[in-house]
Amino acid sequence: MNSKIISHGILRALAIILGVVGLGYFLLTIQSVLVYILIAAIIALIAKPIILFLRKKLKFPNTVAVISTMILFVTLILGITGMFIPLVIEQGESLSLLKTTALEENIGNLITQANDYFSSKNINILSELQSADVFTSLKTIPNVLNSIVGALGSFSIGLFSVLFITFFFMKDSRLFKNALLALIPQGTEKKFSHSLEKINDLLSRYFIGLVIQISILFIVYTLILLIFGVSNAVVIAFLCALLNIIPYIGPLISAFLMIVLTMTSGLGQNLDFQSEILPKTIYVMIGFIMAQVGDNFASQPIIFSKTTKSHPLEIFLIIIIGGLLAGPLGMIIAVPSYTVLKVILKEFMSDNKIVSSLTKEI
Repeated sequence: MNSKIISHGILRALAIILGVVGLGYFLLTIQSVLVYILIAAIIALIAKPIILFLRKKLKFPNTVAVISTMILFVTLILGITGMFIPLVIEQGESLSLLKTTALEENIGNLITQANDYFSSKNINILSELQSADVFTSLKTIPNVLNSIVGALGSFSIGLFSVLFITFFFMKDSRLFKNALLALIPQGTEKKFSHSLEKINDLLSRYFIGLVIQISILFIVYTLILLIFGVSNAVVIAFLCALLNIIPYIGPLISAFLMIVLTMTSGLGQNLDFQSEILPKTIYVMIGFIMAQVGDNFASQPIIFSKTTKSHPLEIFLIIIIGGLLAGPLGMIIAVPSYTVLKVILKEFMSDNKIVSSLTKEI
């Protein structure tokens, strides 16, 4: 081996390293665009059954079916946004600097009543809250609200981009598939194309199942909060249901959020902590726990196992592993990523005993 071959090998290795670094930097730079494409692909998968229904059952032309579906999605987005606007305005007014003093008094009264009640039971878990500098941080809340308003411009651009990309993904379902097929090695197009069709079907079913799961929780949470007269029940229920996208951690955050918002919903109404605020919060949490038990042991295992054709124990273990590897984000993407991996392994390694066992239902 002469020096020329060695030099050529070194230069080639450096070129590969520089190419990988350059590609990584490029992807990092356009990460927002990649997120738009990913969100658009998910929406297109969810919309696929609606488009097929309009085309096959109602005999809509493809473009009309896509436009009708887009109008439906935009209406839903506007409806959800409109649902939050009154809450944002109300909270913006109550948390403004002009009303910070009143807000401090209300929260102070709530903390005092809670502390008196638990102290009478020889429980001092709230005693340190009185000495904590809680109210100083309230001064920064208006600044946070201003930052949120400033971010609405970027959100509008992102929303338009997602809708634009989604339209073409819906209109030409092969667009994304053809782009991927152009990147794979020659000779594997047929297997990869077959894998993409299965992945498309399974992920579409999975995301629809996820929407159904969130919708069930949203309805149950709304009923619970309305029964006990919690303010902004629909918005709180939607937020808590949406947090269930994060398996296991999301419900814990939802529980904390529901406790806080239920207890603070009576601020300014001079409600007694022991006879009114605490019992209402306990009843709400009992309803929340019952809803979570039903979701964890009934709807979630049935929906996930049926849509991804995986055993509930498989789903549980994959979510835990995803959380250990990448935290909450890993838990969110664990099931769809595992589904994609199973389909690809079945197509390219079907002779393997382990792969065959895991993918026999696909």
